[in-house]
Amino acid sequence: VQLQASGGGLVQAGGSLRLSCAASGRTFSSYRMGWFRQAPGKEREFVATISWSGGRTHHADSVKGRFTISRDNAENTVYLQMNSLKPEDTAVYYCAAVYYLQVVNGLTEEEYDYWGQGTLVTVSS
Repeated sequence: VQLQASGGGLVQAGGSLRLSCAASGRTFSSYRMGWFRQAPGKEREFVATISWSGGRTHHADSVKGRFTISRDNAENTVYLQMNSLKPEDTAVYYCAAVYYLQVVNGLTEEEYDYWGQGTLVTVSS
């Protein structure tokens, strides 16, 4: 699976962005998808994950109520809608994929086999 993330940019605190991750190469609907982020000087951390069907999602506590993960299997794309952005959301955001039968819960980066190149989100105060 090849993943291409896009949609990052510079936004003021309180603003919104929608990240997209386009997948190609395999049957997209067979993969659990996740979003992770890495802030400068910090380790990469979990943001959100969505099941192969889109029926189950899980968001990190730090983004719950502000970010929403979704997917469109017909378009081979997973999204991350980010609202009420804060300066501490500044990071490079990565999308990731793992075959749905090989995942435990999708909350750790070690579970994912395929990664996109990352897209930078900068939130100014």
